[in-house]
Amino acid sequence: MDWSFDITLKTRAILYKFLENFSLEQLNSVPKGYRNSIYWNIMHVVVTQQLLVYGLSNVPMLLDSEYIKAFRKGTKTEQDASQDDIEYLKSLLISTIEKTQSDYAAGIFTTFTSYTVSTKSTLTNVEEAIEFNNFHEGIHLGYILAMKNTIIPQ
Repeated sequence: MDWSFDITLKTRAILYKFLENFSLEQLNSVPKGYRNSIYWNIMHVVVTQQLLVYGLSNVPMLLDSEYIKAFRKGTKTEQDASQDDIEYLKSLLISTIEKTQSDYAAGIFTTFTSYTVSTKSTLTNVEEAIEFNNFHEGIHLGYILAMKNTIIPQ
């Protein structure tokens, strides 16, 4: 699983750069043709990782339920993020994966509730959830890269 965690950390490092290098206005912008902002997409990947790995393993998540409710699958950008929201998200991006990696090494994910994802694949264990999460984060990174071109024309 080290390789899978390494991929997640590399994706999160790319996402972190958006939070560092884009203005609050750019992070909150919902370009024409999109439903969500860059901020929403990044918070959504944090929330989804928690739901897939911790939630389906019946282990307490590392986020407050208000974030889970606001950024889970099926939600959309409802309000602009503040600079404090951005700082909080920055603090979560790497720390949640490092904690997941240590929790995985400690063997705390002992149960798992099977779950069929939108691609119609069924996750049956935490390892599959971690691997699917990388696919999911790649999709949202792709959205962000496309949105970047509408926010900052090349």
